[in-house]
Amino acid sequence: MPATSEKPQFLLAAPSSGSGKTTLTLGLLRALARRGLVVQPFKCGPDYLDTHHHTQAAGRPSLNLDLFMASAGHAQATYAAALAAADAAVVEGVMGLFDGADRLRGSAADVAEQLGIPVILVVNAKAMAYSVAPLLFGFKNFYPGIRLVGAIFNFVNTASHYHFLREACEDVGVEPLGYLPTNPNFAIPSRHLGLSIDTAVQYEAIVEALADALPQTVDLDRLLAVTRTAAPVAAPRPPAAVGAAPRRIAVARDAAFTFTYHQNLQALARLGEVAYFSPLADAALPPGTDFLYLPGGYPELFAEALSANTAMRASIAAYCAGGGRAYAECGGLMYLGQQLLDAQGHSFAMAGVLPCTTSMVGAKLTLGYRSVAWNDLTIKGHEFHYSSLADHGLTPAPAVVTNARGVAVPTPLYRRGNVWASYVHLYWGENPAFIEALLAGPVSAAQPE
Repeated sequence: MPATSEKPQFLLAAPSSGSGKTTLTLGLLRALARRGLVVQPFKCGPDYLDTHHHTQAAGRPSLNLDLFMASAGHAQATYAAALAAADAAVVEGVMGLFDGADRLRGSAADVAEQLGIPVILVVNAKAMAYSVAPLLFGFKNFYPGIRLVGAIFNFVNTASHYHFLREACEDVGVEPLGYLPTNPNFAIPSRHLGLSIDTAVQYEAIVEALADALPQTVDLDRLLAVTRTAAPVAAPRPPAAVGAAPRRIAVARDAAFTFTYHQNLQALARLGEVAYFSPLADAALPPGTDFLYLPGGYPELFAEALSANTAMRASIAAYCAGGGRAYAECGGLMYLGQQLLDAQGHSFAMAGVLPCTTSMVGAKLTLGYRSVAWNDLTIKGHEFHYSSLADHGLTPAPAVVTNARGVAVPTPLYRRGNVWASYVHLYWGENPAFIEALLAGPVSAAQPE
């Protein structure tokens, strides 16, 4: 990418999951914002939970950079465009630094190389002292495509402990940038494979506590100095579409439906007027809806409230029965079904659009990248859910779904009339051809296909 002036920008990675990089990322975003910097957050990989927290901590939408679901060129363009309006960038890695869909392909290291930005390693040093030296040496020298310039240590409770860690850094040529002590006030509960988004958790207090503590033990000035890197030049934005009257695209967004990619929403906004609504609180779809998008989320946590909102369930059922176009993914699929069974087996009536019941009884994780080949299109995404289809009469569309290694997986794309549904969280931020095809499809009554 062509470059312009220098800005602080770095990828925060770790040797493995559980090192505390998300917690540290949130604290850094808020601490740097307190300094008056406009800080742009990013997340490597398909995670939509961490981006939710990034957005709150930074006050700016966090963007996903995923090299399986999209091309390197798209990631670079997304990064450059967002950084152009910011003073600094913080990119949170995924899993361990070199953990990709296929060896290091699509890993945090791959993203750092494609963006040309330095890496800061977050190390859980709770039970480690000078032995961190060979770990740092290996991560610094294993792959020449990245620049590991500094390290921050987590779960370090004393200055004497940090002294050993600092010496290790100096001996292997990695800048020691400080540490974060163990503190129960920094802990965010986990849910499934990511941080919880439970509204009962006091996230603002946690982020503020982190931002208060970080400057005491982490050298923020030095962090900004060693990560100053030439900023890429953003490409001109494409002109807005003109012509026919804009479509009205209704997007569910509330505590039950939060799993969205910001770039997907931006793509929808280029295809029509986006109107957000709440299946929990609103009584009807936005007037004049031409397309309905029900993203994923935690409908099982709000099953009783969703079921109790009979007016909204009736509005959505009537829209779909009348041939309305819709796409529902994961939690959205669950909501469009007949019933939702929670983990205790309690049944809650849902919208009744699709002939299926989804269940959290005996919940078992299904997880992985997915590639969907349909109608000469290939669209990629990520499957992540614990629920299952307990009883259904859904008809699969003629699509082939494979994992990151090209092996077929039993995750169909379903169709019923103009309603499409899947457990896959699709990414169309780079190429909205799939959504455009659904928008252009023939209008017909919602009969089984």
